[in-house]
Amino acid sequence: MQVLGIIDIYWRGRNIPVEKGAKLRLGGIKNNAVTYGRTVARAQEYQGSEVTATTHVERGQSLLGLLDAGEGELQVVCDTGQTYVWPDAFLEGDRPDATGGEGGKVELKWAAGEPEEIIG
Repeated sequence: MQVLGIIDIYWRGRNIPVEKGAKLRLGGIKNNAVTYGRTVARAQEYQGSEVTATTHVERGQSLLGLLDAGEGELQVVCDTGQTYVWPDAFLEGDRPDATGGEGGKVELKWAAGEPEEIIG
């Protein structure tokens, strides 16, 4: 049986090659434990999606184009047949550092709502 091994990321239609270890958290409703007296109940809240991956700066690549602050389509394609699509994802957090001497490593973190899942 095959399990998840490779994640491909497409940001605004462009493939972003990423290092091993990319992280994917799918957004949606989550349960939080609420304790009162001797009882535990649940309270729901919405949690956004989060995708974190490390890429490298390549010769001729526009780093400013990659780091555009606007929204765009993000696709995460798993080698196990699932594809997750967010039409309105955006890069979150501080502008990342490009680390010299290590291939220009750049950590990217996207945030978005609940994805559409396509199983192929």
